[in-house]
Amino acid sequence: MIENIKIHDIKSLVDIPDFSIYIYILLIIIAIFLVVSFIFLIYKIFSNRKKDLRKEYFKILEEIDFDDSKKAAYTITKYSRLLADSPREIKLSEELIDELEEYKYKKNVKELEHNIKMQLSRFMDSVDV
Repeated sequence: MIENIKIHDIKSLVDIPDFSIYIYILLIIIAIFLVVSFIFLIYKIFSNRKKDLRKEYFKILEEIDFDDSKKAAYTITKYSRLLADSPREIKLSEELIDELEEYKYKKNVKELEHNIKMQLSRFMDSVDV
């Protein structure tokens, strides 16, 4: 008797459109784009900061007070090392720092000589800021 019963309420399977793979791929592309944009932004911030610092160092060296030769020697040493990037700049900086050794580490020092001021001028001309 159960075998003769026909069930008419059950319908056949229906295809449901599935776009989940496309949504997943779109989300991956957006995530990659955001990560690359974030890395680029961080790079730009740090590269601009370095250029700004170089400008500040250059300005400090331009405005050195040569009346206090000991302080001037330390300031020139510090900022010339920070400014020197290219091999030529590094060489000029090292020569200048070697000349300044007699003005450091002593209680009383004489006034900076003219040739040191000329070397500083040459170094400042070679720096690209």
